[in-house]
Parts: sequence; C-alpha cells; structure tokens
Amino acid sequence: MTSSLVVPKDGTKLDFLSLGALVVRLDPGIIPFEYAQDLALHVSGGEYNVAANLSRAFGQRTGIASAMVDYPIGLKIESEVRRMGVQAFYKRFAHDGVRGPNMAQVYSDRGQGLRAPVVFYNRSNEAASLLDENSFDWDVLLNGGVRWFHSGGIFAALSPSNPALIIKAMTKAKEQGAVISFDLNYREKLWKSIAADPQAEAQRVLSEIVEHVDVLIGNEEDLQMGLGLKGPEVHKADKLDPSAFYAMMETVSDRFPAIKAVATTMREVKSTNRHSWSAVLYMQGKGYQAPRCELDVYDRVGGGDGFASGLIYGLLEGKDPEEALRLGWAHGALLTSYPGDTTMATLPAVQALAQGGSARIQR
Repeated sequence: MTSSLVVPKDGTKLDFLSLGALVVRLDPGIIPFEYAQDLALHVSGGEYNVAANLSRAFGQRTGIASAMVDYPIGLKIESEVRRMGVQAFYKRFAHDGVRGPNMAQVYSDRGQGLRAPVVFYNRSNEAASLLDENSFDWDVLLNGGVRWFHSGGIFAALSPSNPALIIKAMTKAKEQGAVISFDLNYREKLWKSIAADPQAEAQRVLSEIVEHVDVLIGNEEDLQMGLGLKGPEVHKADKLDPSAFYAMMETVSDRFPAIKAVATTMREVKSTNRHSWSAVLYMQGKGYQAPRCELDVYDRVGGGDGFASGLIYGLLEGKDPEEALRLGWAHGALLTSYPGDTTMATLPAVQALAQGGSARIQR
C-alpha cells in the first residue's frame, strides 16, 4: 500500500517548505562549558534542519521562511543555508550594534558516558520572536506550488505572535494542496518564558495549530504535555515498546480527525553514547514499528529532525508507510554519528541501512 499523502511533483516549485527560527548552536564537544576553550558553531533550528536534510541527503527542492538579522552572525547562517542547498525567504531585521535583534544562540555540550548533555539558551530579543502573521506574503512565497509544509512547537513557543503566523501559513499552503506537518517538540523551558501557566498555554496554542495538520511528529509525552491528551493506562518495562503510543491513537483521531499520520522516534538511553533506537508510525489506521538497533552516539542533537526528514522523503516519494518509516529511522540513526545538527549522510547510505545494511567497511 503506498502513501495517500503523495503530492505530484510536476508543476510545483518546491517539494518542501518549513517555517521556523534559525539559530547557532555552540558546542564544546565533551568538555563542560565552564572548562571549554573552544566552541564549534553549528547552524541549526528544528524546522530548518528538516529542510537542510531533505535537500542535502535526499535531493529535494526545499525552502525555509525565517527571520534574518543583517550582522556577521546572520551572514554566517545565510552562508550555511546556501551551502545546504535550501532556498531562503527572509524577513530581514537591522541590528542596532548593541542589543539586537539577535539570531538566537543554543548552547549544548555532548556529554560523555554517564554525564548527560547540557542544553541552555540565549534567545533574548530574538528576531524570530518578532515575526507575526504579516511578516510574509504567502501568496507570493507559495506561488509556483509547494508539496509539503512544515513547522514546529519550538517556533510556536518563541512569542505570542508566532502561532498566528504558523496557522496562516498552514492555511495558505493547504489551499494549494500541500501536506501539512508539525513537530510538537514540547519544551517547557520555552513556554515558561512567555506564559504564567506554561503547560496550559502550550496546550491551548498547540491544539489550535494541530487542527490544521496532516502529519504529526510527537511521542506520548508530547501528546500528553503539549496537547493535553489522555491515553489508556499502559504499563511497559521496555522503552521501545510502542503499546503506549498506539493506545493514544484513538484519542488523537477523536480529537483531531484531520490527522492522517502520527510518528515518533523511540529510544532508551543507556548512556550518553549508547542508545537503543527504533521508531513508530501510525497511518491509515495501522501501526508500524521500525527495527531496533544499538546506536554508538557521537552527537545526539538533530536525530529527531533526521528521522522526520527521512520519513517525509519516503512519503513524498510515495513509498509505503513501512518503507517511509524505515528511511526515517535509518537517517535519524546515521545523523547521530556526525557532529552538528544537520546531515552528512548520502541517500545510498540511508537506503542501505533501511534495507538492513551494517557498518562493515566499504571498499
């Protein structure tokens, strides 16, 4: 059975367009920040990462709509967006030389062994938080056709004006026949920064957005914390057991009948560098689980975006749900073996792992 989400490629300008914030991630590797002498700089952003992965590894025509500040950090980000082959649509802001607006910084070390990674933010006066529903002319931006539109919960949590922008963009894209996807990515830290009752505000905002969504990315915790959904009581000892996820699907369908598919990664963190890894997809009334494997993790940041991009590629190409899921699972797994937040994988490597390949040397 092939995916019912296939949108014809002919006559469209872009295969995929995402809306979200561009950021720089500062990474000291395995060294704790207070001891670091050097920081690697990775251009990132949950929504951008999916566009970059789809372009670089999967050969798709992708774009990003985002805020851009005209100063050196902005120039660095713009250069990386071009290098990854992503077409950019920017709402530009001038920097005052002192206080901004700024491109956000995310600080994240890699941890090591039993020492967990540490993540914190500087999103003060972030340009992306200044965007609103009038920041882009969607009739112009979408002119020529887009097959798939994507955004996420991190971008929605940046300011009270961003959700209306997301909904307007989704509405315009859906009018063209695009598939709409959304990664819940519930982050309590971000919602606390804009709301006195962060969970209640997240559930109100995200529920309004998800009304417009065809494909939802999120695990049981995202569904419960971000959308306020309740699932049957399921007790499981195995973190890669999909029964709790499947048990919530009837609730998801009842609350959001327009949703056609829900997917998420599944992992058991045995140490920072050793994870058990799988993924699950519920689509067309049926559940699918990817194989289990053991990951030797180099850098875990971006693995979920890697999964989303492989899954979306499979669905765009009309693969059956199980094959699309395996492509997402394989690409997410490979992405954890590279530094940074975006892919260094090739399509043949993803396909080989999805079909049961191994890490034997290639000669």
